[in-house]
Amino acid sequence: MTPPLDPRQIRRAFGRAAATYNAHAVLQHEVELRLLERLDFLQREPRVVLDIGCGPGRASAAMRKRWTSAQTIALDLALPMLHRVKPGWLRPLARINADARALPFAEASVDVLFSNLCIQWIDDLPALFGEFRRVLRPGAYLALSTFGPDTLHELRSAWAHADRMPHVGQFADIARVGDALLHAGFRDPVLDAEHFTLTYASAPELMRELKAIGATNADATRRRGLTGKSHWRRAVDAYETYRRDGKLPATYEVVYAHAWAPEPGQPRRAGGGDIATFSVDKLRGSRR
Repeated sequence: MTPPLDPRQIRRAFGRAAATYNAHAVLQHEVELRLLERLDFLQREPRVVLDIGCGPGRASAAMRKRWTSAQTIALDLALPMLHRVKPGWLRPLARINADARALPFAEASVDVLFSNLCIQWIDDLPALFGEFRRVLRPGAYLALSTFGPDTLHELRSAWAHADRMPHVGQFADIARVGDALLHAGFRDPVLDAEHFTLTYASAPELMRELKAIGATNADATRRRGLTGKSHWRRAVDAYETYRRDGKLPATYEVVYAHAWAPEPGQPRRAGGGDIATFSVDKLRGSRR
């Protein structure tokens, strides 16, 4: 199980990072480009495209350019991030400040749901994917990326030498992401993962970069208040054991997934069994 997360802390951290995000989110931009390539699997022109956790809106702008006749919606939990989105003039992006766990859209109203490195900030994946399924039309396309459990394992280990409090997030592995998609009833999910290694001159440099993109500790059981200097120094010293060729590595495991929204009536799992849902129109006339 992923530890419970604090949505208020997530909103605050990303809101504060809105002005510095683009300058520091090198990995996020690279993963975004790779996830955008997966949209080639979609053959037909969508009507409504939703970018969840859009940040400053780079992917939203790319999808608006890709599908010129579609309505593209940029959605983020942090309002200051949406202020950084360039809405455009001829075909403005719709910008919505909302929580991905309670999307403000009608059922079966979205054709493409895109989410780059966002869902690791949500601790209940089955419920989240159930909400994604609710807003997607039958046959709609879902493409997402998220961090896997190897992410920042060096920093997590270094902090473990300082104290027993959580400092680095625990991320779902590829199997849990796939199971949650199947639990929600998505069809033909395809998942894969790759590792990236970024290097830094020092552990404080890495920590400053994480803060600059809003990736701070959001564990609901985290220590409130400032970390003591002695704890911080022990973590920094422990990280030094990873130094190679004069640099400190930071590993990121990225999980990619794409899938298709099911047709009405396809079962979704609940309590170990399957629950099938049908519209009222499907049932009419079935009994004479």
